[in-house]
Amino acid sequence: MTLELKFGGYQGDRSVHTRGGRVLAEAVAEETGGAVSLAFDENIVARGHKAADLLSMTEGGELDGCYFSSSYLAKRIPELGLFDQHFVVPDRRRAYALLDGALGDRLRREVAAATGYEVLGYWDNGLRHISSAVSVKTLDDCKGLKIRTLANEDHQRVFRALGFDPMAIDVRDLPDAVKSGRVDAQENPLTNILNFELYQTHRHILLTRHLLGVALVLFNAERMKSLNPNAGDGLQRAVDRSVDAQRRFAEEDDAICSAELRRQGVELIELDNATREIFAKATRAEVDVTRRRFAPELRELFDTELRAA
Repeated sequence: MTLELKFGGYQGDRSVHTRGGRVLAEAVAEETGGAVSLAFDENIVARGHKAADLLSMTEGGELDGCYFSSSYLAKRIPELGLFDQHFVVPDRRRAYALLDGALGDRLRREVAAATGYEVLGYWDNGLRHISSAVSVKTLDDCKGLKIRTLANEDHQRVFRALGFDPMAIDVRDLPDAVKSGRVDAQENPLTNILNFELYQTHRHILLTRHLLGVALVLFNAERMKSLNPNAGDGLQRAVDRSVDAQRRFAEEDDAICSAELRRQGVELIELDNATREIFAKATRAEVDVTRRRFAPELRELFDTELRAA
């Protein structure tokens, strides 16, 4: 008899996350020899849920697994805030090296110790940029603009340091907040700016690359314990395959989205090195506040692996 696992997401058909979930579902069947199947609910938002409901649904057992931004769990697992250090990790290659090494293993243990989840993999949640209804090119341009951020206090402190007025809005409500003018700006990867059609109101995108978002592939810990070793190992191999595919989708999608946004007449503004340093300097004190919460050996592990990447 085939064991069915339920896995949830919150994005649409074209999303790199949805595509990653489909790879995962196919790989689960293959890696377990058909002993396990994965039923993928691609978009719970379409059924009236908030995206963040995925977390409680998975931890409570209504779902067996989901993907979700690590930033939403940083309050419960402060160590996840290592990837909320704005303007610190400069590119995908070095971020992946951190996630796939000793630091990533340490974070899995921290999540398992503090929650009812197990982390089976790290997906690419996108290089984040700032879109806006008015052109933003300098630090002065940020002053007083209402910006939507993730529900994460570290993020909000950073954007406040840049001069923005930050507010947390669930992704379900983000398109309406942008369209209605409730916010003047927001920060997201290009794929979300395109797929959620935020560009129709926000005609300017400052390519800050201020951080690479991390999407945790989470499974309910009790469900994982109930799997026999062969099924558990097969599920982990399937997640590993999905990680490789989803990261590839994310990188390819950046180029596709950039071209399409330009075709739609959106202004994409490159952040030159000098201006990037001005932004980084303005936020450094707040990033240091975040860093001080981490154990010294964890900061050292992060910095050492970052330099080696």
